Amino acid sequence: MSAAAHIHALPFWQRLFFKIPVLGWVARDLLFGDKNNVWFALIGFVSLWMSSALTFGLPGLYLPAVAMVPVVFLLLLLITKG
Repeated sequence: MSAAAHIHALPFWQRLFFKIPVLGWVARDLLFGDKNNVWFALIGFVSLWMSSALTFGLPGLYLPAVAMVPVVFLLLLLITKG
């Protein structure tokens, strides 16, 4: 089964998400691509975060970290749930 045939077997909301120009392309590449793509995406996101810190100063560094607080809190709850 090719990757194109597998994408058509996905639910509608997932196919719609994969059609978003940048975010969907990265998500599809992470899901169906090479295992090293995770590291490339992580390096890209960290580079964007650091470039926002260079552009906007300390708020560009702190605001994405503050936005990640609910995500980390949810992950901690999932870990403790077992």
